[in-house]
Amino acid sequence: MPLKSLGVIKIPGAADSAFDHAAFDPRTRRVFVAHTARNTVEVIDHDGSKHEATLPEFPGVAGAVADDGDILVTNRGSATVAWLDGATLETKTVLNTGARPNGAAIIKRLALGIVACIGDDRETPTLHAFGLNDRKQVSIDLPGRPRWCVTDAEAKRVFLCIREPSMVLVASLPDLSLIAQWKLPSGGAHGLDIDHSRGRLYAACDDGALVEIGSTSGEITNVWPIGGAPDVTFFNPATGRVHVAIGEPGLVETIDPRTGTAVQTTTGIGAHTTALVVPDQLYVISPAHGGILVLADA
Repeated sequence: MPLKSLGVIKIPGAADSAFDHAAFDPRTRRVFVAHTARNTVEVIDHDGSKHEATLPEFPGVAGAVADDGDILVTNRGSATVAWLDGATLETKTVLNTGARPNGAAIIKRLALGIVACIGDDRETPTLHAFGLNDRKQVSIDLPGRPRWCVTDAEAKRVFLCIREPSMVLVASLPDLSLIAQWKLPSGGAHGLDIDHSRGRLYAACDDGALVEIGSTSGEITNVWPIGGAPDVTFFNPATGRVHVAIGEPGLVETIDPRTGTAVQTTTGIGAHTTALVVPDQLYVISPAHGGILVLADA
């Protein structure tokens, strides 16, 4: 059965617009959405099921990640990352990064931010780790264009999808020493998430596959076909399912790795980004719906 629709949360200026990564912050019960075409971050009150605020001046905003009330926002248009207070919605600091910052992670207990930068004609792709308080930064060059990244539960390693050669790159934290480069059997590694309890990574690839990888060994443990080129990928620890957003033709592919069962839920053309609201909802940012299509994951 497809995921059940629970309704739509409207976002001003969302129709026929463009969005990127979004994040749910459990502490504030808010969802932060990168509204790329408007250079804004949209704030959603989850419990009230309503749009709460539009935060301006995030040039080419590419994504948001959250940890315990702290929000990190990447700005591709200004080569910066912004650290926000999820409660007050104020910007704590803005840090310079490499060209076109994209995938990100934040670890509040270590005051650590991680950003993968795509680069441009003058700069190669890079991965950065920086202290949010002391602003100290380290970086390494990357072997290809970075996509999304996640960290392990202990915050000792970061895992990063590289488009081509299609792989998951593994580096230590906070120094970014290279640990491994795990090549994938499908081209265009893109969306990524992690099941901490089972030690599994889930990488959705542009060539139409979801790849399961052992997070300590790098062993490929499963590959499932998916219905198109993917983007945002979330593992829900409450249900044990993986959700992959596919903008064309507009669907969410849901796979249960324990059984291999797969189901597709129609969303809308261009709906390639999502936010997981644990334990039981998936927000699909859908320009065709003028905002967020809320789906039940139960």
